[in-house]
Amino acid sequence: MGKIRLNVLEHASSLILGPVMPTFVERYPDIEVDVTVTNHLVDVIAQGADAGIRYGGTVPEDMIAQALSDEIRWVVVGSPAYLAHFGAPDHPRALADHRCLRIRLGDDSLYRWEFEKDGEALAIDAPGAITLDDTHFALDLVAGGAGLAYLPEPCVAPLLARGVVCTVLSDWAPMGAGFHIYYSSRRQLPTGLRLLIDLIRELRPLGL
Repeated sequence: MGKIRLNVLEHASSLILGPVMPTFVERYPDIEVDVTVTNHLVDVIAQGADAGIRYGGTVPEDMIAQALSDEIRWVVVGSPAYLAHFGAPDHPRALADHRCLRIRLGDDSLYRWEFEKDGEALAIDAPGAITLDDTHFALDLVAGGAGLAYLPEPCVAPLLARGVVCTVLSDWAPMGAGFHIYYSSRRQLPTGLRLLIDLIRELRPLGL
């Protein structure tokens, strides 16, 4: 019995909780789960949540954090129609000549697309007329040929498998920090939250 409240990133909701929650509610039907999905950087404890799920590099330092996934590869994708019309960039700097779907972060800043190859790291201000903060919207737009998108590979895997989009700059694709769940060190860990963490580690939706 009980209730747990979570504040999670959009990516965490689809890649971590989505595959796990059907089993969780089947196994623990008396535990209520209240999930707020937001990309805004907030104090989840002050917002009334028991825990938050974020990428490892954005977990507050004063919290207890536990890894929920392996590192995640970030890729640039475009539709076959877009690539046939505009060509594929052969270097991250060539993105200056492309239409890119710009990413607005939780603090309202624009994300610089990050790349790595042979010890060289680049952060590119991707140009584009469209700025967004929703992955499903980005997937719809990139599938429709609106531009190139920079996303976690697990988010685009279904579209890649069906040939709806293709990766470009694959040899520059970096690995980023995986998801972590974090919670206050000053509160007792709710039983429901412990059971959820255990189940995520059992099912391993993104490895670990």
